[in-house]
Amino acid sequence: MGFFLYLLKNTEMKKTIILAGMIMMLAACGAKQSQGEIPPPPPPPSKQVSAKDLIFGDPVLAEGKQLYDNNCAKCHKWYEPKQFSKEEWQPILLRMQKKAKLDDVKMASITNYIHSQL
Repeated sequence: MGFFLYLLKNTEMKKTIILAGMIMMLAACGAKQSQGEIPPPPPPPSKQVSAKDLIFGDPVLAEGKQLYDNNCAKCHKWYEPKQFSKEEWQPILLRMQKKAKLDDVKMASITNYIHSQL
């Protein structure tokens, strides 16, 4: 304890201790402040949205794609939705609904997925 009293009596040492303490406080405050900074907002989405983004951003389309992949490709090769027009898909989907024994809700989901890809 006597050593600390000696340090406090010595004015040069007192200034050094006070300066060191202030530097430590500023450094500690600066570190906390930088942690609280708000990150910049993400850039706005581009105007072009890919079909892949539409599918994975919309659970209904994602479900339709999954149903299409799992039910249609079981019996024959997987057809790219763009391979046929909307008018050409209509009778194909009706025929395949009966063969795959899909209810109207599942078929609507598949149809919505295919139409979103055209």
